[in-house]
Order: sequence, then C-alpha cells, then structure tokens
Amino acid sequence: MVRSQERKIVVDGDACPVKQEITTVARSFGIPVLMVSSYDHVLKAEEGVTVVQVDRGADSADLYIANHISAGDVVITQDYGLAALALGKRCRVLSNRGQEYEDSKMDFMLEGRHARAVERRRGHYSKGPKAITAEEKIYFQHKLTKVLTFLQENVQL
Repeated sequence: MVRSQERKIVVDGDACPVKQEITTVARSFGIPVLMVSSYDHVLKAEEGVTVVQVDRGADSADLYIANHISAGDVVITQDYGLAALALGKRCRVLSNRGQEYEDSKMDFMLEGRHARAVERRRGHYSKGPKAITAEEKIYFQHKLTKVLTFLQENVQL
C-alpha cells in the first residue's frame, strides 16, 4: 500500500463537471490534486491543486496522466481506456458520476467503447451523456470521500 503523503488525486480535467467537489474533498484529506487538461480548457491552480495543460491532441491528457500516476493514486476520468491503464497501475479510478471502475468489468466497457466508435465511423452518432445533476455531484463527493477514507484507514507505514 502507499503512504497517504505520496498519494494524489489525478483528474482528467477536460470535461470534468466535479472539479470543485474534488478540490473540496481533497482539501479535507490534505491530498494534493493534479488537474490535467488541453489548452482548450482553462483551469486555474489554487491551494492544493496543480494544473497541467497539454496539447490539443485527442489523447494528450490521457497520456500525460498515464505517465504521471502511480500505485495508490486516485484517478478521476470518464475515459475507459485511461481507466484501464490506471487500474493496471494499481490506482483507484472513479468516473465523474462516482462509478468506481473495476478490472473485472473493463473488458466489457472497452468492447462497448469500441462498438460505439465503429458506429460513429459509420455515421451514427449518439447524443452523448446527460448533463450531471446536483444529486450526482453529491453522490460523487460521497463516493470520493468513501474511497479516500478507506485508503487512509488502510495505509501501511
């Protein structure tokens, strides 16, 4: 296990609607936050939050995150590919709606992502995800708190 002083929360920040909730929870645990986004999205650093801006490339933020996470970190992303990489590095991974990604479900999720990509190439587009609700933000905040509490209580010194 990882000591809490080494742990960080890493956020795929481009389309993350729960940045403020992440910052609030992280502060209460004294855990630093690294928010990564492309230059197209303006994020502001604040106490406890480091912002890194990367090129506009489709996977630039994901690649940066994959190269800067380590076991014990908490990663917040909606991207299944990044989630799979983070799980492989023994990180805890949450969606911005509070869903915790698990190794046992990643193959199914990645297959679904691939099928949707094939449909888009054929010209069939979906509406995309619904806007996040206030209740979902609260649920996310509770889930992140629960994950960090578990990690804090199970630290090996």
